[in-house]
Parts: sequence; structure tokens; C-alpha cells
Amino acid sequence: MTTRPPSLTLAEAPLRQARNSAALWSATGLTRGHEVVRRRGFVAVDGDARAGLRILVQEPDLDPGELAELGELVGRAGGPVLVEDPFSATDLSHLAMRNWQMPVMLRPPGPVGAPSLEVIEARKAEDLRAAERIVIEGFELTGFEPYVPGELFPPALIGQPGVDVFVALHEGVPAGAGVSVVDDGVAAHYWIGTATAFRSRGVGRAVMLGALARVADLPATLTASKLGRPLYESLGYTVAAPATWWASTA
Repeated sequence: MTTRPPSLTLAEAPLRQARNSAALWSATGLTRGHEVVRRRGFVAVDGDARAGLRILVQEPDLDPGELAELGELVGRAGGPVLVEDPFSATDLSHLAMRNWQMPVMLRPPGPVGAPSLEVIEARKAEDLRAAERIVIEGFELTGFEPYVPGELFPPALIGQPGVDVFVALHEGVPAGAGVSVVDDGVAAHYWIGTATAFRSRGVGRAVMLGALARVADLPATLTASKLGRPLYESLGYTVAAPATWWASTA
């Protein structure tokens, strides 16, 4: 049965973020038809030349065998590589990848305000495509250009348990998007993006409020960019720990 912890401690947040990220990327990989590799210490989604290899570190103490297998996966990857380590405990500098840090943040359960824009769940194909294009544009995912519908967000993704895609509408026009995942009683939010034409109009806040409203009774985590952190702090999130991200240099 799914547990619903009333709250999490800051110390628990990196582990729960790790588990939630693995749930999102496993669902994404399966709907794309990509191989999902599950180990005690990491989950890897081995995609094609455009999607690349995504690795989610799941424990702070990868053993030598896991480190060796992780290195092999990186070495034979046919596309870009991105490794997410919420514990900042695994040194991958020997793999010649660049790295940076972003904070894992935690919000306790609690009510949220109403969004200033209409926020809908993407249940129709056109809504999912709108969300997909906003995320590709907002996060400058040049690897997914030229645009191929359904490549980033396959249609089957919205049928995956616990995964919801949201779209914020500005006078009926899709302006922002995001993804929410509930796994084992904890919510997390990803890909909170705004279309270029609607920047600085509170769209990101509206997406977050619309998504949080559905999971207000659950603790919620996320990994914040430097630009996004002030918004999340204003919504009740607190920094729990630094996460380290590693990426291929090619």
C-alpha cells in the first residue's frame, strides 16, 4: 500500500527526491520504449541519440560494482548523458563530465493559494503537445529539435500512475507547463517552464499553485534552479541539501 507520511524531515528529502525522480524517468523511459536499468544504487534510462542516457543515483554509497557499471553505461552512451545525485556523494570526475549543484527543496503539507491563471491537466493530445513544446522551449532542450511530437512526452505518459502533466492557460493560450509525480506518498515537481512570450507574468507560479493544489496534503520535493529558487521559497519550500548534477561535455 502507498504510505502517506504527514511530513518529511529535511534529512529525508534527498532520498525521497531520488526515489521520485527514478519513478518519473522509469515511466518516461518505458513509454518511450527505452531500456530501464535498475540497481540498488542507481536507476538508468538508456535512450537514443536524442534522449540520451539519464542516471538517477538512489543511494549515497554506490559500491565498486555499481560505480563500474555506471561508468560502462556512460562510456557506451549513444547520446548526451545526465546524472542526478541528490546526495552529492558520488564522484564522477573520472568520467570527464562537467558538474554543478542545485538545491533539493522540501515543502510540508499545507494549503496553497489559487493560481491567477487557469491550470488544467493535460488529458488531450493537443494539451500534451502544448506542454511538450513549452518545456522544450523553456528549458532550451536543443537535443529535441527539430521538434518531433511525442518524443519528450509520449502520449502514454499521461496514463502512467502518479504522473500528471499540467498546462497554464493565458486567455486560452498555453503559456506554461509542468509535471507532477506522486510516489510512495510524496509529490515532486519537474519541468516547470514558461513559454518565452509569457515570461515575467506569473505563469510559473500559476503552474506550481495549480499542481500543488492536487497534492496539498502531501510533502513535496523538487530540485531548484538558481532562477526558480525564490519562487519555490515563496511557496513554502525550504532548502534541504545540495544535489550534484553531472553531464557529458559533448
